[in-house]
Amino acid sequence: MPTAELRRRQARSATTQATGARPAPLVELPRRWAWAGLAVVLAGGLALRLWGVRTGLPYVYNADEADHFVPRAVRMFAHGLNPHYFANPPGFTYLLHYVFAIAYGGQTGVRHAFVLHPDHLYTLARVAAAALGAGALWLCYLAGARLLGRAVGLFAAALQAVAFLPVFYAHFALNDVPTLVPLTLSLLGSAGVLRHGRRRDYALAGLGLGLACATKYTAGIVLAPLIAAAAARYLSRDPRAGREAVLGLTLAGAIAGAAFLVANPYAVLDYSAFHEGLVHQSSLSAEAQGKLGAPRHGGLVYYLWSLTWGLGWAPALAALGGAIVVWRREAALGWLLVPAPVIYLAFMGLQGRYFGRWLMPIMPILCLLAALFALELATALRSLAQRHVRSAPLQRLAWGVASACLAGALLFQGLVHSVHGGLVLSRTDTRTLTREWMLAHIPARSPIVVEPVSPDDWARERRPGVSTAAGAYRWIKYPSLVSRVSATGALRSRERLVSIENYERTLSPALLPFYQRHGYCWVVGGSTQSGRAFSNPRAVPGAIAYYRALAASAVVRHRVSPYRHDSGRVSFGFDWSFDYYPLAYYRPGPAMTVYQLHGGRCGG
Repeated sequence: MPTAELRRRQARSATTQATGARPAPLVELPRRWAWAGLAVVLAGGLALRLWGVRTGLPYVYNADEADHFVPRAVRMFAHGLNPHYFANPPGFTYLLHYVFAIAYGGQTGVRHAFVLHPDHLYTLARVAAAALGAGALWLCYLAGARLLGRAVGLFAAALQAVAFLPVFYAHFALNDVPTLVPLTLSLLGSAGVLRHGRRRDYALAGLGLGLACATKYTAGIVLAPLIAAAAARYLSRDPRAGREAVLGLTLAGAIAGAAFLVANPYAVLDYSAFHEGLVHQSSLSAEAQGKLGAPRHGGLVYYLWSLTWGLGWAPALAALGGAIVVWRREAALGWLLVPAPVIYLAFMGLQGRYFGRWLMPIMPILCLLAALFALELATALRSLAQRHVRSAPLQRLAWGVASACLAGALLFQGLVHSVHGGLVLSRTDTRTLTREWMLAHIPARSPIVVEPVSPDDWARERRPGVSTAAGAYRWIKYPSLVSRVSATGALRSRERLVSIENYERTLSPALLPFYQRHGYCWVVGGSTQSGRAFSNPRAVPGAIAYYRALAASAVVRHRVSPYRHDSGRVSFGFDWSFDYYPLAYYRPGPAMTVYQLHGGRCGG
């Protein structure tokens, strides 16, 4: 071996002993058992993510899914690879673009399939998201094994495999779950930097960081573990480690920038649009809560509450315990794992808007901290068994039973609600059932009013071989997102377009006689719209009066509930009204009601 290479290896070995040598694992897990357990975790995690993956189809009821990634990936076949949209980074959009190209043989096949069978493309995109979600579990195991041993890595992957938020949003073609793959890849690289300080570890951390930011901007929080790992190398007792850390961090930054540009090239090629999209997204996230029905008790409180169900009460408390005990075990590891979630929660909590799924970028770190604390408890239980039980077989039995109970307690909540979520998503959506009833009971071409709870295609004819988007309307839809009537009943001199968030602000009892005069005799409502008004009635008194007048003057012809029992209704919220976490849900969708008006052109 050349002398220079030998000196380099000896220096790296000395640095590793000084800074990054991993402490002895809390629980030693043989490789064959770890691999067997990981296979179970990956198979179970993938199954949970694929169960109910065709929910709602052929209609795409999730507004973000319908507007963003799949349709934009398809449009790239027509106008080129510039997404012309940067409020969400295009990494996942590009991935879907190439997946569609491979699956359908290029531009002609993709565009033809999207016209005739858009649900097929959405199914493929959802399967891709689910597969990436399962891949993130494997990377979580590798990161945990590198940092704290195979047992911690395996249990962290198991926690993420059943946690409700990563499981539920893996069913949709959104960028939240796919971001976990490059994000956890960067975390794995940072773990390698702490333990070994090799240049390939810096390169891996940078690659994951760049791809993660090109998929979801908030994934940039994974930079914090990389900086912490590099700082630990820099502050070591080895004089060579400082120069290696600076060079490694420079390499990671260069690779991160290159990876970001590969996955988001028009951030440079169309910089003005990119900057505009960033400013727009930042202003939306930071604005004061103007969305009707949004929570009003602060972002930090909301996110801490979201952890109790998105990750689970026991895992969340275990993560807090892990954040405390990790410093006693290894200070450098504490700096790598703890600051990132704290910074993230503080930053996101200061924004004006907040949703549970925005917690996704810190889920792998929280699972690692929770697994560390669980293994610390398991070790304490083993010591307790050794002190109080004399027989070695009984010691092993007592420790095994206690550890199984501990693991069950941490996995139980997530598993129950993720299985329940799969059951709910596999059943027919309330909006689909409502449409089926309307096909049988409301004559074609009848004027109808439908609240904005379903996509436009929902009201169109569906015929084999004919594009749904180009199909004729089954019924004549009133433009619900156009404000035509004032609160007094007078026609506005100029129509005004409104967003779905402001739809409730356009409602007043004066609309009902307007509907009757113009022959709109059927009114279709959904609880995800009316719930916004009733959650804050003082903000929209006109909407409250409208719903009361509608209930008093119209006949309910059809009603379908998403709940197992009507007594289990869930109060409106921007998470639980859409992600079906409460066990009260039986099927997806809002509570739907079809009213029939009388009077005016609607008859006596």
